[in-house]
Amino acid sequence: MNIADSIWVMTSAFLVFFMHAGFALVESGFCRKKNAVMVLLKNVSVVSIASVLFFVLGFGLMFGEGTGFIGLSGFAPDPDATVAGAPDNLPLYVFLFFQLVFAATAATIVSGAVAERARLGTFIAFTSVASAVIYPIVGHWVWGGGFLSEMGFHDFAGSTVVHAVGGGMALAGAWVLGPRIGKYDAKGNAKPMPAHNFPLAALGVLILWLGWFGFNGGSQLAADPGPVGSIVLVTNLAASAGFIGALLQVRLRTGMMDLSMALNGALAGLVAITAGCDVIGPLESLLVGVVAGVLVVEGVMLLERRGVDDPVGAVAVHGFTGIFGTLAVGLFASDGGLFHGGGVALLGVQALGTFAGFGFAFAAGLVVWWLLTKLPGGIRVDAQHEMDGLDVSECGVEAYGEEPRGTHPDGLDSMAQV
Repeated sequence: MNIADSIWVMTSAFLVFFMHAGFALVESGFCRKKNAVMVLLKNVSVVSIASVLFFVLGFGLMFGEGTGFIGLSGFAPDPDATVAGAPDNLPLYVFLFFQLVFAATAATIVSGAVAERARLGTFIAFTSVASAVIYPIVGHWVWGGGFLSEMGFHDFAGSTVVHAVGGGMALAGAWVLGPRIGKYDAKGNAKPMPAHNFPLAALGVLILWLGWFGFNGGSQLAADPGPVGSIVLVTNLAASAGFIGALLQVRLRTGMMDLSMALNGALAGLVAITAGCDVIGPLESLLVGVVAGVLVVEGVMLLERRGVDDPVGAVAVHGFTGIFGTLAVGLFASDGGLFHGGGVALLGVQALGTFAGFGFAFAAGLVVWWLLTKLPGGIRVDAQHEMDGLDVSECGVEAYGEEPRGTHPDGLDSMAQV
């Protein structure tokens, strides 16, 4: 066991855990004021549920010995257990905790796409299946010694395993749930439902940006400053280029400097570089980020035209750019990339792997969401509750409730002392 490696990976895991604060702020800020509390409740629920179920079941399915498709051992392991997919330089629980926070990240991607109309109970049920089964199965294919890893598929920190999988599950949920009431007019034209709090959304993106240095840098699983320094540099450059690319693209398309699109562009750059941050150089990471920023703008607009209502753009940010970022490894990888003389072999493997991961997550998500529609009450809140807002109708509170007003001794209204 290496103490320095353990400290670095634990620190990175803390940063990844802190990303959930970023997700909570982004999703609640991008949604309408009347649903902010429910969004926050779902985000914290995801962390709690994924933590328990990934430890009990998901970790074994992902890293245990088994077949090329699924792990069959290592469930709820004790600290001295031998797990086939765990590295030798880290205590088992350090590695397990690092992987656990990744699992929670994949599951929380779904929250934003189904916001403002999904029932809490069925969302929790879906999150349970996602974090305990769907995500670990794809993770086993890539990081647990499964069939994709044997083919040479490269996904360093999870453009496919975490983000494309999360995006696939999110697309399934948004599709089955249908759009929010009032999102489309009688002719099928989308109507704007603007974010209610841009300061929260911007702060959330910056927190996610910071956390990504642990997300990608920690995936080295060792405190090696050379590789880690390169990884965090290209991560930052791709995010920066993604922000700029999305801002320019949305200005070109709409004539407006749309902050929400630009913020999603930064996230798109982060998602896209995640697969190849260890094999893509700084200059090429700028290109990856710009393309991801443009792609997320076009992806959001495409889904809206197709009737898929995604309040925060999760499918485009994580699904579409997760696929692109995985393919970018086949184009720009310093060893084996098409533009470095490697031919199309790696690109073919990357395409097979990312579409397998996204496709499996989407198909499994459709099945689970469809099954949940058969439960009493279904997967969607009552129409009146949706129009009133889930904070009041489902949670019984308002995110920005005013203090009761009293009367000042001089006859002036004042805030009551409580």
